[in-house]
Amino acid sequence: MQIYKNWKVALFCLLMISANANGASNGDPRRITFEEALQMTLQNNFLIKQSDHHLLQMEQEVKAAKGLYFPKVSLNAGYTLMEDKIHFDLTPVRDAILPLYQTLGTYGVFSGVPNPDPATNGVMPILPDNISTQAVRKKMLEGANTVNSANWDLTIQEKQFATLSAGFMWPVFTGGKIIAANKAAQIRYETVGLENLQKSYELTNELVERYFGKVLAVQAVRVREDVRATMEHHYHDAEKLQQQGQIANVELLNSKLTLSDAEREYQKSVRQNDILNEALLNTLAEKADMFIEPVTNLFYLDSLENVDYFYSRALEKSPLLAQVNKKKELAGEGYKAEKSGLYPTIAVTGMYDIANKDLSPYLPGYVVGIGMKWNLFEGMSQQRKIQALGFQKMQAEDYYQKASSDIHSAINKHYQELNMYREQLRMLDTAMDLANEYFRVRNKAFSEGMATSTQVADASLLLAKARIDRLQAMFGYDVSLSKLLYYAGITDQFVNYMQRAKAN
Repeated sequence: MQIYKNWKVALFCLLMISANANGASNGDPRRITFEEALQMTLQNNFLIKQSDHHLLQMEQEVKAAKGLYFPKVSLNAGYTLMEDKIHFDLTPVRDAILPLYQTLGTYGVFSGVPNPDPATNGVMPILPDNISTQAVRKKMLEGANTVNSANWDLTIQEKQFATLSAGFMWPVFTGGKIIAANKAAQIRYETVGLENLQKSYELTNELVERYFGKVLAVQAVRVREDVRATMEHHYHDAEKLQQQGQIANVELLNSKLTLSDAEREYQKSVRQNDILNEALLNTLAEKADMFIEPVTNLFYLDSLENVDYFYSRALEKSPLLAQVNKKKELAGEGYKAEKSGLYPTIAVTGMYDIANKDLSPYLPGYVVGIGMKWNLFEGMSQQRKIQALGFQKMQAEDYYQKASSDIHSAINKHYQELNMYREQLRMLDTAMDLANEYFRVRNKAFSEGMATSTQVADASLLLAKARIDRLQAMFGYDVSLSKLLYYAGITDQFVNYMQRAKAN
């Protein structure tokens, strides 16, 4: 029997050595302050990275909207094949005028033709009739030959041709549409910036809850470990007293049952600690096999600014309210953009022929012009859209009022919670002193045979409950403070408040 027991002890020791070796291979817990955890979260978290990329996207859209102010220059190339070439047949004109030339060149009689010879035109400025007739007939017959030999079927455009040209279009008046589009793009960019800020605040809130939840879990493990150690010590004392006949066997059984309950609560707290470690790693965007040991402790402040301070900060700083304001501004720019449709659009346009093949020579090398488009009637759709956007502006205003009221209520709620937790902590400090003294007295009485095991266990659990209640109250205070600062729009001040508490 003794050999069997020794073998069990040896096996247990080997298992413990193996477990310690495996634990060492995973590395020591990583000690991280809240400030370090916050920096890691804001640098590594994928929500922040996604929001940063969204902000970069909107920045490019702002630059794209500015391009609406500039002319659009394009390079155009084309190849065209038609069924037949475009031509202009003037043969009937030739047939109509050719007989006239031939008749006058054969039978016409002319006079009064000026003498073209400079040597004799001073003496005889006008040629005689016979010479005049001969000269004119000669010219008419030459003209008849020219008319008859000319191409009277003109090709305007070959059936195949290719072009390469540059064009531009520059809006010079759009009724304010381009200005509204640029302002809307800027508002959307600023809105995404506010969304980015809000996400960082939300992640800070999440980190506060998980980091200090981890602190609470670690402290709870220590409390449960202390209770387990106390109950184990109490069980050994009870075992000795029972062997000496000072207490009944039922007292020993009760102490053993209490020890079992303490062990179960301890294992439960260890599991909860592991769960919260996983949640914290998720917020930090760190690898899952790391074990975090928080350095920063739970805290609370003895005093805080008046609630009106947080109301005023929310109106100035809250990204939630600021986003609603941006929605109002965006609705206003949408209203202006839609209203611009009531005005004409005027643009300067142009085209320059860079190169071509078989393009009609009758077309110009470049064209510049100014044009206007004015939609005078669209079935009243434009007016209806303008009215709809007017109602959208009203909705945005109503939404702002509702959001402002909700934030006001949230600030008041969390401010009252902070006061509640502060009051609880003050009372729990007193309860801790009483519970410590009560446990000391009960434990001493049990050792003297003046108290039961149940009374000692109750005193120990009462002390543990007071310790955990105090930790939970501090955790609740920290979470409520984070939410208060979130709704007030000053989550970035959480570390400052935490440091103020450390100074107390």
